[in-house]
Parts: sequence; structure tokens; C-alpha cells
Amino acid sequence: MTRRAEGFTLIEVLVAIGLLAFGMTLAIAALRGATQAINHAEATAQRGERLRAVQGLMRMQLSGALPIAFQNDTDSGQATVVIGKSDELRFIAGMPGYLGRGGAYLQTFKLESAAAGRQLTYEFQQLGPDGPLPAERPPQVLLDGIAEAHFEYRTIDGQGQPGTWHGAWNQTGTLPPLLRLRLRFSDPNNTWPDFVVAVRLGAASAVASAQPEAGEGAPP
Repeated sequence: MTRRAEGFTLIEVLVAIGLLAFGMTLAIAALRGATQAINHAEATAQRGERLRAVQGLMRMQLSGALPIAFQNDTDSGQATVVIGKSDELRFIAGMPGYLGRGGAYLQTFKLESAAAGRQLTYEFQQLGPDGPLPAERPPQVLLDGIAEAHFEYRTIDGQGQPGTWHGAWNQTGTLPPLLRLRLRFSDPNNTWPDFVVAVRLGAASAVASAQPEAGEGAPP
């Protein structure tokens, strides 16, 4: 008698290959999903870190703005220490050691049109004896993909209370007490946290000017 050869039938082999292929498909899908989740988490973390860095830079520079004139009106003799528009903000402040050479710098935050929406740029120029010197580098893009944004300014009324927000600052000879940047990105997943900063010297001068004079309700 001859012994029947042992082994797998063709159907068994095909079933095993099918199960293996199905398992590999599930494994690849799971790996792809995990990779996408990791990439999304990293992108979200990078966006959040960038927003915190931009807000940190703006808060540090704006809060330390100085009432130093960078231009004068030849007709009226009015000195300009700040230019505050809805899409542009210019002022004098010191620079961090890793960015500047010391001394005062004219700094400009500007909202400009770009290929995809708008962008927030930052430029700084060292202040020389005759005014701002030429910028050493082109404006740096801090944020892009912006759908809409604008600067707002707030003063303090005669009772020492915060007033309403305005889209421009017309008192170019004095610093605004409060500044705000309202911003919305085109990508709904990218959100801009509320950003309001108090200008130290602007708040101090506004409080001083809001104090009542003697004989007008001021305590003796």
C-alpha cells in the first residue's frame, strides 16, 4: 500500500492567503490612522506654539512701548509717538537682545493682503539721531491664512473707567492705554485666543490725565 502525501489543499492555501491579506489590510489601515492622528496632533501643537510665540512677542513689545517721537509735523510741530490704524500699528520700544543691538527701535505690526487671505507682518528699524534707520531685514511674516483681522484701541474716560473700543487711535502724541487684536483664520481649526494688552506708560498717562483737577471734585 502507498502512503497518501500529506499537505494543504489549494482551497486551504487560498483561504490562508485571503485571511493574511485581510489582516495586513487592517494593520495598514490602523497604522495609517495612527500616523494621521500623530501628524494632526503635531500640527495642532505647532500651531498653538506659534500662536503663543507671536502673542508673547506682541505683548512684550506693546506693553513696553515708549512715548518717544519718531516723526514731527513740520506745520503744527506735533510729535508722533504712535500710529494706530485698524491694519497698522507703529511705535517705539526696546528690542530683545537676540533681535536688536540695544536702544530704541521703531516697530511696525501690519496686516497685509496675501495670496491666501491676509497676513500679519513685523518690521523693526533702529532709531537714530535723525530718525529711524533703514530696516536691516525685510518684514517678517508672523501669521498667515487670516480671513479677517483688525487692531482696536481703548482709552480711559474722565472717571478713570475704560471707554469704548475704536478702530483707530487719533491721539498720536500719546500712547493708548489698551490695545486689542481681533483675528479670525480661514481654517476653522486654527483659533486665535483673545489678545488684549495694557501699554504700561499709556495706561499711566491716561490715568493721570483722567484725574480731576483741584476744585473739580478732587480731594484736598
